[in-house]
Amino acid sequence: MGQISVNINHKNIAEQIEDRTTLADFLRNTKHLTGTHIACELGVCGSCTVLVNDEPVRSCITLALAVSGKAVRTIEDFDDDQAMKVIRECFSEAHGLQCGFCTPGMLITVRDIILRGKCQNQEQIRNELAGNLCRCTGYMGIVKATELAFERLKDADHSV
Repeated sequence: MGQISVNINHKNIAEQIEDRTTLADFLRNTKHLTGTHIACELGVCGSCTVLVNDEPVRSCITLALAVSGKAVRTIEDFDDDQAMKVIRECFSEAHGLQCGFCTPGMLITVRDIILRGKCQNQEQIRNELAGNLCRCTGYMGIVKATELAFERLKDADHSV
């Protein structure tokens, strides 16, 4: 057992957990933040992507105790985020989602690459999204949604 002290979605949490508990399992099973999806459990598909200190992290291969003292943001925490609002609208408009299983990790990753300005062309977007797998869309809608969101955020001057 170990002591985790972490800020999740702007709430400080401190409790005892098993040493081998992954961040994904901690978020889903202990904190009931089920927007973080688990698929491959190998860090390959990106469905479990969350932000740790504003950096995208694969929560299925990150031990929860490794984020002690840090800030974690899950998909549930972006309701007041202007960039995420635009990205969600663009994903809907450009048909960037189908079944929705990859969507939380995809949205967090797209937000990250847009804020880093890594959306200059389709090739760059595809390279940046290479770690997020989608079985449904064929990526055309996802890439289009990313381009659209990048342009709208850039035009609105949201620090893109």
